[in-house]
Amino acid sequence: MDDLEEKLGVYIKNMPSLPTTVSKVLEICNNPQTSPADLNRVISLDPVLVARVLKLINSAYYSMGQQVTNLVRAIIMLGINTVKNLALSTAVMSNLSSRKTVQGINMEAFWRHSLCVGVTAKYLAKYRNVDSRQIEEYFTAGLLHDIGKIPLNALLPRDYLLTVGAADRERIPLSRAEERNLGIDHCGAGALIVKSWRLEGAVGETVMFHHNYSDYKGFHRDILCSVIAANRFASLQEIGFSGDRFPEKTDPAVWETLGVGRDVFDGIEKTVLEEIEKAQVFLRL
Repeated sequence: MDDLEEKLGVYIKNMPSLPTTVSKVLEICNNPQTSPADLNRVISLDPVLVARVLKLINSAYYSMGQQVTNLVRAIIMLGINTVKNLALSTAVMSNLSSRKTVQGINMEAFWRHSLCVGVTAKYLAKYRNVDSRQIEEYFTAGLLHDIGKIPLNALLPRDYLLTVGAADRERIPLSRAEERNLGIDHCGAGALIVKSWRLEGAVGETVMFHHNYSDYKGFHRDILCSVIAANRFASLQEIGFSGDRFPEKTDPAVWETLGVGRDVFDGIEKTVLEEIEKAQVFLRL
């Protein structure tokens, strides 16, 4: 395990860092006094990020019904927290998706699973009347929860393929097979990315703890539980594929935290699939 962790550390260190603009966006958004004008001053220095924000607000994902061409207006309409999560999710995805595709997991299926978890976690948040300013955090945490699989998949393509196969054959959760076969699961690998890129808050904590719920002591339990529930739904419905056909059963404490029952997902598959198609814009940003 120590040798693999060292290799993972080197691999992650050599990955492109988050763009300076994105790091600055995250920094200023942590200040509760930040205004749309503050965010505009930072984002306007990065034409790529400006284009992403405008493309997103004009996409079917938001269905505004009107063309928005002004960055400040886009920030006001989307909200500071949404723009922060847009900047983070697209930067992480572009950095990770640029790595070569290897045989352990098909990356197209991987990102479809990730989109499913994101839109399902967001559905749960809306269903439970979570503050609309926080809802995109649920989507982003769901979208990025499995990023620890990417370096494992890239560094150990044959071993990871065998591990995914073993989990499938033995009908056990993938994280358990990873721990047994590789000495580290994708939450542990994800923790190295979180530390390297300083992904603080709900998103980073979800990456690290979505299979270790009982160890979690942080302040973002609601988002974490939403992603855990959404992840099981996505895996059981086989929407996309990230290597886990037999996920662990959801801890009853997760449902208690959310204040809903397992039947919350009854009959939502069509809605989820429609939302995934809208959210495909994230893969093209």
